[in-house]
Amino acid sequence: MSEIKNLTPECIWKNFDALTQVPRPSGHLEKVQQFLLDFAARVGVEAFKDPANNIVMRKPASPGMEDRKGIILQAHMDMVPQKSPESTHNFETDPIQTYIDEEGWVRAKGTTLGADNGLGVATIMAVMEDKTLKHGPIEGLITADEETGMFGANDLPEGELHGDILLNLDSETWGKFVIGSAGGINVTATLGYKEVETDSDDVAVKVTLKGLRGGHSGLEINEGRANANKLMVRFVREAIADCEARLASWHGGNMRNAIPFQAVVVLTLPKDNVEALKELVAEWKADFEDEYKGIENGIEFFAEDVETPKMELPEEIQDNLVDAIYAVHDGVVRMIPAYPHLVETSSNLAIIDIEGGNALIKLLPRSAREDMKDYVVNMIASCLNMAGMKVETAGSYGGWDPNPDSPILHHLLRIYKEQNGEDGIIQIDHAGLECSIILGKYPHLDVVSLGPTMKSPHTTGERALIATVEPFWNLLKQALEEI
Repeated sequence: MSEIKNLTPECIWKNFDALTQVPRPSGHLEKVQQFLLDFAARVGVEAFKDPANNIVMRKPASPGMEDRKGIILQAHMDMVPQKSPESTHNFETDPIQTYIDEEGWVRAKGTTLGADNGLGVATIMAVMEDKTLKHGPIEGLITADEETGMFGANDLPEGELHGDILLNLDSETWGKFVIGSAGGINVTATLGYKEVETDSDDVAVKVTLKGLRGGHSGLEINEGRANANKLMVRFVREAIADCEARLASWHGGNMRNAIPFQAVVVLTLPKDNVEALKELVAEWKADFEDEYKGIENGIEFFAEDVETPKMELPEEIQDNLVDAIYAVHDGVVRMIPAYPHLVETSSNLAIIDIEGGNALIKLLPRSAREDMKDYVVNMIASCLNMAGMKVETAGSYGGWDPNPDSPILHHLLRIYKEQNGEDGIIQIDHAGLECSIILGKYPHLDVVSLGPTMKSPHTTGERALIATVEPFWNLLKQALEEI
């Protein structure tokens, strides 16, 4: 039995524990969809999978409360599949192994935890099965593939939902009530090239950068964390210039919405220059540690001799790609002028895969303004086009414009102060939330996002603070009864 199963409130934690046993990485949701349908049948509520692969549950109002406003509780079913380099975890088959640390956080062993957004899903499950709650009509909308492109929300059928108020359960700081979020867009650059034979006298070295914190490319983009691809390109450029190195392959990052924490390149070079290259690795490691002192405490940067590949990049293609990776923007572009403590526009250089005649670069720009989102996309495209890459965009979603006069916001703030003795905080997030997309289809909805406290989603350091889940549940129960 998992030690999290009996935490308070048990109704949420037992359902979250059950979710951790069901594989649900983005793009592989068949098992969790069936799990949720089976759950609904077991507890006696209506449920179905819609054409967008979302799971919708419906629970009728408590007797005498049929005329209350309808509530939609919304969360996403997929999780980001990140794991530590030494982990053998298979996200498509293996359960998440959870534990409680000494500071009262629930964590996972060597992987992401999936509290983003598993705790939201578990909360919907708790509401659906609890026969003692008093409430008006309730719908649970559990969306598909939020993490990779908000596909479930984008393809949500119009007319499917009947509620008046949407409570998104995907926020990550208890006591903060989110009423706005950034829009985003997927940028993908590709280039095909014809490999050339490696010089027969050259040898090969694999250079690995790992141990970075990584993190959420929206919520943590302003914390100054290192991007493995941007650090690696500084070294590679100098290795080419000073050690006659040639690039054979590059693999860095694995999720578009996560700051990359690892990158690996294979370089070929004259045997006489190997020692100089390894000295260069040591010098850059020292520089990186000094630059990121207090932010990155586990940087590993090392070189290993490997079998020499038969093929490598043509020199001109190599130089153009390295220049483009060096030049393309990563990180915050600017803050919101009226709220200088909040990020307005950013970009994450998320994934680089170069090998075997194909170069692929994936980025995720975000902005609270559509014109600035367009600006960043064009800036990225201009840079990568100069390297001969084809740049395409997909999965664009707009920002969620805040409504500070929202009735449900002020209702939740009143309950929060009654229960906790302090004022709640109104927040606008730089992370992308599905609220803007759902509002585009259901513009009449009154929307707020809330949730218990989580840290470092999209990384192996993801954790959920146990002490915040019970007050979150208490607030939600009272809100459902009073609305």
